Amino acid sequence: MKIDILTLFPQMFEAPFSFGIFKRAIDNGGVSLNIHNIRDYTHDKHHIVDDSPYGGGAGMVLKPGPIFEAVEAIKAGIGDEPLDVILLTPQGRLLNQQVAQELSQKKHLAFICGHYEGEDERVREHLATDEISIGDYVLTGGELPAMVVIDALLRLIPGVLGSDESALDDSHASGLLEYPQYTRPEDFRGMTVPEVLLSGDHARIARWRREQIIRRTLERRPELLNKANLGLEDKKLVERLISAQSQVNKDRES
Repeated sequence: MKIDILTLFPQMFEAPFSFGIFKRAIDNGGVSLNIHNIRDYTHDKHHIVDDSPYGGGAGMVLKPGPIFEAVEAIKAGIGDEPLDVILLTPQGRLLNQQVAQELSQKKHLAFICGHYEGEDERVREHLATDEISIGDYVLTGGELPAMVVIDALLRLIPGVLGSDESALDDSHASGLLEYPQYTRPEDFRGMTVPEVLLSGDHARIARWRREQIIRRTLERRPELLNKANLGLEDKKLVERLISAQSQVNKDRES
């Protein structure tokens, strides 16, 4: 995979991409990463990338020229190779595990990190092929969202994580939340590891973990269960848990 990032602040990416998953992806995961300073594609001595909005209003807007030229420079170097141009914007489709999985299958991605009051609308209409948001809130720029999106997709590329199976058990990988995890010591300040995890009975452990997945999702993110592909046993478990909770609520009221 090739990743290009268009930003006004290239230095923001230096530390994150020098450690952990990012560095492993570059070293072992077959990922090449290039950071482009949008100011390098201006043609005035002050490298101005923004201007006041037509029609008035507060703030400044990123000019289309430098962004278009930056993307065109990338395309000029890859010939007919397909390039997905992603605009990080609060108006984009919301990032989730399915979107991350989709992006991890791409061969070449370019991320546009906006700033100020956003970018000229013509960037969205005629340059970007996709728009992604990491949540319903506003940040000062697209750099942090770009890091979040890239982190989410890189860990799905074979060879990036220590074990490719690690990503399969993550929360949201199956559409549900992950089961609880424990490690040594067995007893920490009187807080003990569930006996089932020490039993060595793998079938029993698997059943316990599946029950915990359903229970935790029901308690914390019940809306996920409506979209999940649940088997018959899972559905029965959901019904039992809901029934048990209803009885608890009735007992409290009485």
